[in-house]
Amino acid sequence: MEIVQIAQRAVDLDRAVAFYEDLLGISVSARFDPPGLAFFMLGGTRLLLDKVAPSSLIYLAVDDVNASVDSLRAKGIEIDTEPHIIFQHEDDTLGPAGEDEWMAFIKDSEGNTVGLVSYATSDPNER
Repeated sequence: MEIVQIAQRAVDLDRAVAFYEDLLGISVSARFDPPGLAFFMLGGTRLLLDKVAPSSLIYLAVDDVNASVDSLRAKGIEIDTEPHIIFQHEDDTLGPAGEDEWMAFIKDSEGNTVGLVSYATSDPNER
């Protein structure tokens, strides 16, 4: 089984599309307004922006959480939670073995929380 689609609330569809185009670095794939739907293709998963969807907590993989947060802060995007290590992977059960999982949280244009995730090699001297 795979995730096909994730829906996210978009009160103002134009504003939300512009935000996610900038955040994701891609153009909207399809838009139907009315009824107020916009789709982005993220690998094999569709991100649906929908005027009537509930808010979801979406986690997006980025190359470097710290650099991403710096870039987003410079654009005036609200940082909800600063980058921090949430887990050190001893094995590959939930992520790459020997790497730290970093996360930060931002607010999108619609007030939804979005998680940013990256991995970095652990320094055993810092544990």
